[in-house]
Amino acid sequence: MTHAATGAALRTSLYDDHVRLGGQMVEFGGWMMPLQYSSMREEHIAVRERVGLFDVSHMGEFRLHGPGAVEALEGVVTNRVEDLAIGQARYNVVCESSGGIIDDTLVYRHSQDHFTVVVNAGPRLRDLEHFRILIGDACEVEDVTLATGLIAVQGPRALDLLRPLADVDLDGVGYYHFQDGHIEGVPAAFSRTGYTGEDGFELFVAWDDAPAVWGRLLETGAALGVLPCGLGARDTLRLEASMRLSGQDIDETTNPLEAGLGWAVKLDKGDFVGREALLTVKEEGPRRSFVGLELEGRAIARHGYIISDGDRRVGEITSGTFSFTLGKAVAMGYVETPSKDSEQLTVEVRGAPVAAHRTPLPFYKRQRS
Repeated sequence: MTHAATGAALRTSLYDDHVRLGGQMVEFGGWMMPLQYSSMREEHIAVRERVGLFDVSHMGEFRLHGPGAVEALEGVVTNRVEDLAIGQARYNVVCESSGGIIDDTLVYRHSQDHFTVVVNAGPRLRDLEHFRILIGDACEVEDVTLATGLIAVQGPRALDLLRPLADVDLDGVGYYHFQDGHIEGVPAAFSRTGYTGEDGFELFVAWDDAPAVWGRLLETGAALGVLPCGLGARDTLRLEASMRLSGQDIDETTNPLEAGLGWAVKLDKGDFVGREALLTVKEEGPRRSFVGLELEGRAIARHGYIISDGDRRVGEITSGTFSFTLGKAVAMGYVETPSKDSEQLTVEVRGAPVAAHRTPLPFYKRQRS
């Protein structure tokens, strides 16, 4: 098992596979990860139309176990945990006392007192410290990131790829649920989750088992048109599905209510870090709103670009791209919450104003069968 890389960046157990496949390696969140293999567009389309594979082993995993785990978790995250069924996952937000967002997470329940919390790569160590300080000795908090491989299989053919390899009924695994089993004899947890807006699974395997699983998926998926996919396509896919990017769309300067994540905040569940601040935000109303924008032409709005209403600056872009699926430039960001919303705005792109109009999120929603 090796995690070392040039400088301070870590390597997943699939690093050599990425290099062999021609992956363009970049540092992301403290890890060396593939940005793309062929092209972002090709990889993006593969996921929307067929199936793509992503190495997401850079994500952090914490195991919480012990009699105090439920109560301890409830005090750290914004969404309800106590009513999670065994085998169910739930989106959550971790806040500071100010209500600002430290990270967003998925919480998985394995048994009555055993949970996995998946966090983002960049803030992992800060998250770990935050959890350990708040939880204390109420339960065990174990960082298993460097022992866990995580592979995302995403797209309308994901089930077709996984069915013959798995020893469990994946059709029976509901969205945001997971099932323990084996893939080609390798122990795995099959989680029906993802960050692309498509159907699919994320496979939790042992760190050293990930290369064999990755290779078998590529081999079996060749007939389905599978492609290995990098961070570039992951970003364009999640942006079309309007999924927030931690550290970019959400951070300590934003709160979940203004970020459009109020559905993941249960202010009536009991105390948790940030609750008092969020109660105030709800009472007074958010000062900003998270919005979707479609830009005219092909100009791309990037993080930090200014949004204006006439001559008045009203906000800024947090994420933007050209949507390969929709064939238009789209972006997300925060704007002031005025008494009357303006539908027509402008975004300053490289010093020039570009017309943009507000559009409901998500930009893209897959057709469910």
